[in-house]
Amino acid sequence: MNTTAFAPLTSPIGFYPVVPTAAWVERLLGWGVRTIQLRIKAADHTPAAIEREVNAAVQAGRKVPGAQVFINDHWQLALAAGAYGVHLGQEDLGFADIAALRQAGVRLGLSTHTPAELARAHAVQPSYLAIGPIYPTTLKVMPYEPVGLERLKLWAPQAAPYPVVAIGGISLALLPGVMACGVDGVAVVSAVTLAADPEQAARSGLQLVLI
Repeated sequence: MNTTAFAPLTSPIGFYPVVPTAAWVERLLGWGVRTIQLRIKAADHTPAAIEREVNAAVQAGRKVPGAQVFINDHWQLALAAGAYGVHLGQEDLGFADIAALRQAGVRLGLSTHTPAELARAHAVQPSYLAIGPIYPTTLKVMPYEPVGLERLKLWAPQAAPYPVVAIGGISLALLPGVMACGVDGVAVVSAVTLAADPEQAARSGLQLVLI
């Protein structure tokens, strides 16, 4: 078993938008958000387009002090681009080059949905662990039932010493209740990308994680 942990995060996670384009990453950085994930659906883009988006998101993060920009799934492109971080699902652990990512100093986030997955991810010694879906979500088909707040309170301590991010169906109105469960950050998707005023939503989210 490997005894070397992934590099720790350089800043608290806090408010963590998950967005579909590098343009969103750039906008959010301009609005003061510092932890962001680029999640591109491969089926909707050509390989060349995905590479451009990954490179643009990584470069946008490099220009902003304190930025923690994670690339979802596309770890080879992220590694080649010199990304700050990569976020992977449980299904990715079987084929992603975990050793290469670790050696490159890339920060790693891992998704978990059950205590068993939490334990498996914990053994990888990542930079942070994500737990979800907390609430039902229509943006991504999930084979898991919602975790809910009561189980989140029980599971979050099991991630120690790694920071915990809650994700899945979390609106700005629900965010304070999720933070109260002892997590280090809350990931949101539609709460920003589908908001009538995304900038105001982002700034509100930043304030809510501090309450």
